[in-house]
Amino acid sequence: MKFFSFFKRPDINEGLEKFKTTSGAVLIDVRTKEEYAERKIDGSINLPLQEIEKITSVVPDKSTPIFLHCRSGKRSGKAQKILSCMGYTNAANIGGIISYKP
Repeated sequence: MKFFSFFKRPDINEGLEKFKTTSGAVLIDVRTKEEYAERKIDGSINLPLQEIEKITSVVPDKSTPIFLHCRSGKRSGKAQKILSCMGYTNAANIGGIISYKP
């Protein structure tokens, strides 16, 4: 049993590999518009955490695979919980862009 794996943060690079191989997946960056303008991952859609309820206009199908990221993984974790409460069944927090290696 790997007790400390419970504390392991998501690895954005692993998450992006999974995103690339998942049919129909959407990559959502929940950072602010200003943060997104400074640095972004190709193919990502910026939908700040404060506006996450607007996801229905971006991803209307609640079973669509959604890969969420932010700066450190904290906001994308919050976004994942909100989406779950909204009925989205396939949203994953893949962590923070600060660990991203293009």
